[in-house]
Amino acid sequence: MVTIKLDSVEFRLKKFYDFSWLQKYGEAFWSVDETGSGCICIGMENSGKKYFCKIAGVNTIEAETTPSDSVKILKGAVSLYHELEHPNLVRIVDAYEYEQFYIAVFEWADGECLFDHWNFEKYKKDHTLKSPKEKFRELPVDKKLQVVDILFSFLQNVNRKGYVAVDFYDGSIMYDFMTDRTTICDIDFFLKAPVVNNKGMDWYGTKRFKAPEEYIKGSVIDEQTNIFTLGALIFDFFGDFSESEMEQRYLLNRFTPCPYSHWQLNKESYQVAAKAISGIKNERYKTFTEFFADWEKAAYSDLSSR
Repeated sequence: MVTIKLDSVEFRLKKFYDFSWLQKYGEAFWSVDETGSGCICIGMENSGKKYFCKIAGVNTIEAETTPSDSVKILKGAVSLYHELEHPNLVRIVDAYEYEQFYIAVFEWADGECLFDHWNFEKYKKDHTLKSPKEKFRELPVDKKLQVVDILFSFLQNVNRKGYVAVDFYDGSIMYDFMTDRTTICDIDFFLKAPVVNNKGMDWYGTKRFKAPEEYIKGSVIDEQTNIFTLGALIFDFFGDFSESEMEQRYLLNRFTPCPYSHWQLNKESYQVAAKAISGIKNERYKTFTEFFADWEKAAYSDLSSR
């Protein structure tokens, strides 16, 4: 492992690479190096304009794929940011090959990732620091409901355009606590339907939110799978889970809702979210339209009664 310095920013990689060519985007001010994607992420600023540069092919210290595969994945993902354009999806401005790298350049979006695993050690060392996930959980109900509305809108757009959201989780969501803006920041593994799980237990995604079919080889991954994902996210936003309950998701390969007594909203909204994450696929909502209609009726009636 080597430490590389670019302007005032330091990051670690398995070997040295020269990143001086990035200076055409200005000066580095931020980086994330602990990515499983094999990409280094660097924030650059030039005359007040900020860019998010995602560079594949560098073999990060936490890489779960080879440099060549990371290039292939990022290159294949670029078209997704154009085809699935949405007001809350980060905007891509450039993408190209350079030597052994592949670079995707995005407009910078202010905010904090709701699952910033690269900072977990920092939170353990300093208990006065709150993670974005903790800060988000403490937001007023109406602000969190607005985020859910955005996720419905985004995932409905994905479905309308014939795609399936793969590996979509809280790490794909950024929230700006100053402006209350939500940004979707990572859709690299989304796929054009029809999609079949060809990896079995190793299907993309975190066990914290996976649907049952995301563990079974040959299972169809579709709109109802994405409905499960959003239902699980909603439970994480409005439910209270102990550490042991979170650990059970990993041990049992199963998402389990919190009990109603640990739910922040009314019983009707709990029942809607519970239907969305049914372990029996045919018992879930069939469409996002149906899911959203029931959710909006239940959750916002609760808000109006407060």
